[in-house]
Amino acid sequence: MAKQQSTGRANWSGKWAFILAGAASAVGLGNMWRFPYLAAKFGGGTFLVTYLVLVLTFGISLLLLETTLGRKTGLSAIGAFSHFGKKFAFIGIMASLIPFIITPYYCIIGGWVAKYTVAYLSVDPAALADGGDYFVNFMYSPGESYIWMLLFMAVVFAIVALGVKGGIEKANMVMMPLLILMALGLAIYVCTRPGAIDGLLYYLVPNFTDVNVGELILNAMGQMFYSLSLAMGIMITYGSYLSKRESLTASCLSIGGFDLGVSFIAGALIVPAAFLAMGGAPTNSGPTLMFITLPQVFIEMGPVARIIGFVFFLLVLFAALTSAISLAETCVSILSDAFKWSRKKALGISVLVVVALGVFVNLGYNGFSELRIFGMEVLDFFDFVSNSVLMPIVACLTCIFVGWIIREKVKDDDGREVELKGTEVLAREVKLSTPFRGEKLWAIMVKYIAPVLVIAILVWNIIGVLQ
Repeated sequence: MAKQQSTGRANWSGKWAFILAGAASAVGLGNMWRFPYLAAKFGGGTFLVTYLVLVLTFGISLLLLETTLGRKTGLSAIGAFSHFGKKFAFIGIMASLIPFIITPYYCIIGGWVAKYTVAYLSVDPAALADGGDYFVNFMYSPGESYIWMLLFMAVVFAIVALGVKGGIEKANMVMMPLLILMALGLAIYVCTRPGAIDGLLYYLVPNFTDVNVGELILNAMGQMFYSLSLAMGIMITYGSYLSKRESLTASCLSIGGFDLGVSFIAGALIVPAAFLAMGGAPTNSGPTLMFITLPQVFIEMGPVARIIGFVFFLLVLFAALTSAISLAETCVSILSDAFKWSRKKALGISVLVVVALGVFVNLGYNGFSELRIFGMEVLDFFDFVSNSVLMPIVACLTCIFVGWIIREKVKDDDGREVELKGTEVLAREVKLSTPFRGEKLWAIMVKYIAPVLVIAILVWNIIGVLQ
């Protein structure tokens, strides 16, 4: 059984269980199908350095904020904010909507990945590299796409049903090491093939030619924001399971390090592979890169195409599963905390909601393929609302709340009652387990810099859609 807090809430078995869970949440589809493309588009090493700086400053600051908020309150998003006053519950409610919006369509994409993983064992790789017909026919098939979505959901919720320690921890302990080993192995294999060095140099060497600095920073921020699972309620939930003994700063730095490492390896795999097959960097991202371009890349590798394709999609499947598990666990925890339901009941309701919304989103490809919401397909609309609108708004409100609004009365070392204000409240929680040497810099980031950066992301996202 998982260790229990006085409230009966499950705890991680230790620091590394939490780090692997946080890393598993951070490492997802975005690392595989967006990071390499952005790195190739925005100057290779120029993007890598920019991303590194942003993760170690902006990203880690918000990661620490959310994790600390969860550990301090021992609650998921709604409870964590209302802990300081019911009038602040609306921030938690907005944050809680996000995993319920993302999980359904993420599971649809996870089903696509699962389909391709199996296909590389049963279908001629050349049939998968037909320029997109295979993918389109599958995606718009009236039955098959639903089956793979439901299979993916079944695996995700089965793991969540086993609990924090019995399910999520054990799954992460298996999938995360295998994910990293497969990514490293594939990257090494690709980079040692004749001609791959040109792609690797393109990826690693900074190139400032035709790079718009503003677009570079905004795209790097957007990628980091999504990749680290910020403003989704996930890290608040995962932080609520963390023991008071464990170092928050070291744990968050480790999670950021995992995200950086896997993103870097993914780029070192995909960019040189694209050079080998197409003579240049990948020119698209997302499903097009994953399900149309890369199968064409793999077929150029000759007899090993089946093996490379299978291992790659198995790697991506693990990344999709670990992220989907964190989203699903957050949904369950939110319902359980908000309505005082048993975990079993919260799990059942979460399954019903996610399956119903998943079917609705899938109808955008099968049944109502002409349906558009503000000109977007249903899945794209869900993605836009959650990632481009709600997440930046929630992050901004969270920074303002923690930086300027919260108050807490505590007793000092002499037994006198004092009032802590703003970031001091969470800083005290951080210092329960470790010295907080970067407290002043963290406070400046949360109070002044992060809100401005998050608003910039929000404005950029909206402009991008309107153009």
